[in-house]
Amino acid sequence: MASKDVEHSKVEEEEETVEGTNAGGEEEDTGAQIAPIIKLEEVAVTTGEEEEDVLLDLKAKLYRFDKDGNQWKERGVGTVKLLKHKQTSKVRLVMRQSKTLKICANHLVLPTISMQEHAGNEKSCVWHAADFSDGELKEELFCIRFASIENAKAFKEMVEEVAESQVKKSEESKEGAASLADDLTEKLSVGEKKEDVPTPEKKKDEPEAEASSAEKEKKDE
Repeated sequence: MASKDVEHSKVEEEEETVEGTNAGGEEEDTGAQIAPIIKLEEVAVTTGEEEEDVLLDLKAKLYRFDKDGNQWKERGVGTVKLLKHKQTSKVRLVMRQSKTLKICANHLVLPTISMQEHAGNEKSCVWHAADFSDGELKEELFCIRFASIENAKAFKEMVEEVAESQVKKSEESKEGAASLADDLTEKLSVGEKKEDVPTPEKKKDEPEAEASSAEKEKKDE
């Protein structure tokens, strides 16, 4: 009998332990909704790229040549873009760091830009540019490295294509300015010719006036 009482008490203790575990481990769903203490409002973030179309978007690592230390220094790892403005059609190169989104390159793609392969490495390109990433224009020597040769070629070809288009655009604008100057010169010459034509003198009308006055005197007589 004593052994049965001991077993029965052990079973009761185990049941109480299980009930206590369920009560402490699982919370009952009351259906109540708790409102957040602070309500955060959505804020529109502007990147300055809203009026531009993306021509190229690739991941890469950028380096800048330090003249004082005479060595290459890593500028950042992220995405490099070629952006074309919708109104002015100007194209600029912009690169942001992947985590901080800090700008590490920001300059226009000018007709004078020259992309070269870096030291026989087909995955890297080197070029000079007047960069504005630090808030002021500074002449910089950049080196960019891609994960594949295909991306490096696509980047180099696109930059060269943009530079050539900028050259054609500048030539067309010069031709347009020259034609406009010619038109203005012709208009000025025509205006000068018109001023040289003599105007009729009023003296020619005086005999007619004298004749009319003489006729009036006869009628009065």
